Amino acid sequence: MTAPIPNADFDEPWQAELFAITLALSDTGHFSWPDWTEAFGATLKSHGITKSLDGSADYYHAWLETLEHLLDKLDIASRAETISTRDLWQEAYLTTPHGKPVRISD
Repeated sequence: MTAPIPNADFDEPWQAELFAITLALSDTGHFSWPDWTEAFGATLKSHGITKSLDGSADYYHAWLETLEHLLDKLDIASRAETISTRDLWQEAYLTTPHGKPVRISD
């Protein structure tokens, strides 16, 4: 089962990229879309217990949390690897001059 493509605009580019990465992982067989929706639903439910989601940034932070959990659970990337990569990208983003491509240093 292929994931549906949303007819909505994303608030920020990272949200669209996160959706595309998740879709690609599903389409290449790393997990099924029904498995994804079940895991994402569980994350949304756990977040909804403590606060209402606004369907924007917090929704995609929950999406990212779910993807990171699945990557770890399926031995694609450990939690430590995702944190390390996120930290490298943050450092690269913060130190890259405006208008230049953001790249992780060797």
